[in-house]
Amino acid sequence: MALIAELNENEKPREKALRYGLRCLSTAELLALILRTGTKGQSVLETAEQLLKKSKGISGIQRMSVNELASIRGISKVKAVELAACFEISRRALCETAMESDVMNSPQEIVRWLQSEIGNELQEKFMVLYLDTHNRIISWRVLFVGTINQSAVYPREIFREALLCGSTHLILVHNHPAGDLTPSMNDIAMTQRMMEAGRLMGVRVLDHLIVTSSGWYSIAAETLDGGMEQMRKNDIINRR
Repeated sequence: MALIAELNENEKPREKALRYGLRCLSTAELLALILRTGTKGQSVLETAEQLLKKSKGISGIQRMSVNELASIRGISKVKAVELAACFEISRRALCETAMESDVMNSPQEIVRWLQSEIGNELQEKFMVLYLDTHNRIISWRVLFVGTINQSAVYPREIFREALLCGSTHLILVHNHPAGDLTPSMNDIAMTQRMMEAGRLMGVRVLDHLIVTSSGWYSIAAETLDGGMEQMRKNDIINRR
């Protein structure tokens, strides 16, 4: 591959972005813009291609630590930190948008953030979104980490936070690191258990979502024939 300096002016990533916009760039070219320079005998585009190959795609980069990024030829620890910072900025932007959205009317915004927040995690995480009467997120908490089963998730932990922040509705969320969105019998039983506990506490459990980096599943809508009906109708995100 030619060095950046040897490319035609219109083929250089920065010049292409200025002339045609960032969307015209390939993923490798976008990464090259962030990395800026290659190393001796290797262009920055080649470094970007190596990164994509090792990470198996852009979503895999989010799961890589700074040390893992810096192990790739041409990526120093400084560049690795800068690259990780770009993904963190993106995650925070998605979080801000989600916090401003009505969960029922903008499920796609919530799901995008959840996928960024825990969809790429290699370990199972169980989180709860606490909502106000207008279905906007008041706060959210990752309450349990590790293998999630019915006995490991305690209603008192979930509903104590709801009472503290004045939440009237909540949504349960957990990820499936393996990528399979199919709910287990434990997932379904736990959802029913939490809905029953919520009725006693006066806090409505709207749904239990399973998310991965590429899809999502609504247990209440698809399995329990209820829950966030509007989310099912606005099925903008492809389910896999």
